[in-house]
Amino acid sequence: MHASTHINESENAMTFLVTGVRGQVGRGVVNRLHAAGHSVRAASSNPVEATAVLPAGVRPVPFDLTRPEAHAEALQDVTALFLYSSETGIDELIRAAEEAGVQHVVLLSSSSVLLPDAEQDGMAGPHVRVERALAQSKLTTTVLRPGAFSSNSLSWSFAIRGGMPMQLPYPDAHLTVVHPEDLAEIATAALTTEALTGRTLTLSGPESLTFRRQIDCIGALLGRTIPVLQLTRAEAEQTLGRHMPAPILSSLLKQWAAADGVPAPIADTTETLLGTPARTFAQWAEENLQAFA
Repeated sequence: MHASTHINESENAMTFLVTGVRGQVGRGVVNRLHAAGHSVRAASSNPVEATAVLPAGVRPVPFDLTRPEAHAEALQDVTALFLYSSETGIDELIRAAEEAGVQHVVLLSSSSVLLPDAEQDGMAGPHVRVERALAQSKLTTTVLRPGAFSSNSLSWSFAIRGGMPMQLPYPDAHLTVVHPEDLAEIATAALTTEALTGRTLTLSGPESLTFRRQIDCIGALLGRTIPVLQLTRAEAEQTLGRHMPAPILSSLLKQWAAADGVPAPIADTTETLLGTPARTFAQWAEENLQAFA
């Protein structure tokens, strides 16, 4: 990773390009930068859809990783780039960013890169290759490696709304789920201040919780018990495989098996990095309770 470089422009003269703006983290970054008075471009392969989630005054720009010929225009005069990790077209994007004089990239990667044999892992491999490509570039890069997001539990909403039991292969696997708004806060700080420049940060939420504890938390807020049924690995492969690519599912099952009954270590949070309390899973569940009701 490259050493920290001093950004000479005044903060007010900075222009930021943010990718993944229809996702919760990208949207949170846009909202914070815009509220602070920065010049923000919201990069999206679907600017019409992006406009619906953007604050008034933020301009969506067409940005498609499969069409590098449009990168130069999107990156013109950009000081720093917030990048969702995608292996597609990464070399062309890096080249365009270097040519445009981009000073800093904040990459949203994944803590899965720390897995044994990460390069061969279905989930971690693409993140490993994006991180490596940026490390070999001339761009100063801050790498954010979160684990699971609190919002992943939205995948349970259909079953919980329907009063069905939750079917999980490893209900007692521990995770330190991180609130997407915490990630947006850290990413914004990495873009706008020098304290995190050039660092590689493993990020987590403030507590180690099992899937079962997360489900109990949602149930308590709803005022009812949500039963949990444990699936065998074969049953999980069949059930979850309907909605998930096999390499990703294989990686997740391996991670959950390793975390079964094993409390997860707390990594960096908004508390350790920014001095603000990290949002809990209970807080996320309360904010999103309507999805489960």
